[in-house]
Amino acid sequence: MSANSADPSPRPAAPDTVDAARGVVDVVLVKAGRTKIRYPAELLHDDGTHVTVRAAWAGADVRDFGFVRFEPGDVFTEHYWRDRWYSVKEVRDAEGALKGWYCDIARPATVAAGEVVCEDLDLDLWRSADGEAVLRLDEDEFAASCLETTDPSAASAARAALDELERVAREGDFEALLTRSHLPGHGTAITA
Repeated sequence: MSANSADPSPRPAAPDTVDAARGVVDVVLVKAGRTKIRYPAELLHDDGTHVTVRAAWAGADVRDFGFVRFEPGDVFTEHYWRDRWYSVKEVRDAEGALKGWYCDIARPATVAAGEVVCEDLDLDLWRSADGEAVLRLDEDEFAASCLETTDPSAASAARAALDELERVAREGDFEALLTRSHLPGHGTAITA
């Protein structure tokens, strides 16, 4: 990740900040102020708030989490929002079978100059394709990050986003989350 999104509530960028004619953007994932990974992705959608891209698994090897394996050939359809404190990645295998959704709790994405930049806040959620497994992940990493001390507002937004994603994942209709402009039960999307 080339930049750290210091502003916890970035202003929505104009839809034309992503080079739609080129059809390709770089996804830049930032963690603790450093670039964690950068990879090219096909731009599918950008309405000025919600950006959707598709990319192959960026790792060279298999990554086995125990509850899911990400491996070469997997395809990720990734959803980022400029006004939500998370991103959602739909994961399918090389044959197109749905594995599930990996959700990163993150500051709202920034989009400019052909990049989608997302700052990871350590908390994650996994929902299996059948909905049987809904797992909160990395709460220990979140606690160790000291965000609750250094940026209590962001920490509160992160915890609220994880709680809401878990609720939606357990209640069903998780897929609709990706097409709604707002989360169910809320007048607006999660913001700090």
